[in-house]
Amino acid sequence: MRQTIITIGVVAMLAVPAVQAAKPAPGTLSIAAAPTAVKSGGSVTLSGKLTGSNVGGRTVRIRADEFPVGSFSANVGQTDSPNVDVTARAAVTLKLSDRTPRRGQRVTFSGQVCPERDTVTIALQRRSSTGWKTIASPVLADIPGATCSSYSVVKRVRRNGAFRARFLGDANLAAGNSRVKRARVH
Repeated sequence: MRQTIITIGVVAMLAVPAVQAAKPAPGTLSIAAAPTAVKSGGSVTLSGKLTGSNVGGRTVRIRADEFPVGSFSANVGQTDSPNVDVTARAAVTLKLSDRTPRRGQRVTFSGQVCPERDTVTIALQRRSSTGWKTIASPVLADIPGATCSSYSVVKRVRRNGAFRARFLGDANLAAGNSRVKRARVH
């Protein structure tokens, strides 16, 4: 369930003098990512430190393994950093056609999941006293020309409630939830 968000070729260059003499390989190289879990389409900041002798003016290369593992590593000459993993989770939205329906009125629950996951089932959930309960399982559909999938389901709303849409995750993308939306019945 790991996927990188950004493509990186050579992203970090330290000042390189015009003429360089042969330098011995540096000691150690570290790398860190913040945050280590991001919503699809988000960004990650990479940082690290090169230690040892003769580290000034070295070029640091960042490598990204985007799919399916989702890890970053860096190297200088023969010195490699350990890998750092970044988890991407689905971006999920939820809209209610009416947030103040009459008792028993039909309400359309709709939204999107990004990146695209056509034909996958998601969970429309209602908060109960014991946790979240699935009340519908709409199937994601293609949005022509877009990189997201959409869903829509109509349900009767008989009492006040808090709702969310949940993408359950797959081998390449972690689970993600929409923001909670409330319906107040009158």
